[in-house]
Amino acid sequence: MNHDEILRTHGEALELFGTRVHAVRDDQWGDPTPCTEWSVRDLVNHLTAEQLWVPRLVRDGATIAQVGTDFDGDQLGVDPASVWDRAAVAAVAAFSAPGALNRTVHLSYGTSPADAYCAQMMADAVVHAWDLSRAIGADERIPEHLATAALREVEPYAPGLGASGLFAPAIEPPADADDLTRLLCLLGRRP
Repeated sequence: MNHDEILRTHGEALELFGTRVHAVRDDQWGDPTPCTEWSVRDLVNHLTAEQLWVPRLVRDGATIAQVGTDFDGDQLGVDPASVWDRAAVAAVAAFSAPGALNRTVHLSYGTSPADAYCAQMMADAVVHAWDLSRAIGADERIPEHLATAALREVEPYAPGLGASGLFAPAIEPPADADDLTRLLCLLGRRP
């Protein structure tokens, strides 16, 4: 994808996730998700914390060590949807700044081009939008172009994700699977 496509799909993925965050009822924050170790609150907190990292890494050029434990623990407070909204807006702004996608960022696994980091964040938001949808009983459909973009992003490194223990092992999708189903199966989900 070119930079315009990366920024567009990243923004759309965050917006999609945000619509699901705003749909969480007060009694659902403790409910389980397809991410077996996480409740709904844990899942939203995870993606919120990821967005909070973006300005520090992309805009400020900070390293993992410099950020340290700033975003550990609960970031959601008493108004999770508002915290999510602010974090998402800040992440989109950091990636959209002139020249931002041409920078190098320091990630937990080493340095990376910022455009690759943005594409990874887009894919993560797409997958977790589905996870959150399933957890709260919302519409699980994902726009086809976002599912396709996320699948194309994840396919090259998916085997390493399963081996890392961060995702369940991949499962075989049906022969006629669409891109969303293929993406979810690749990441160990059972659509």
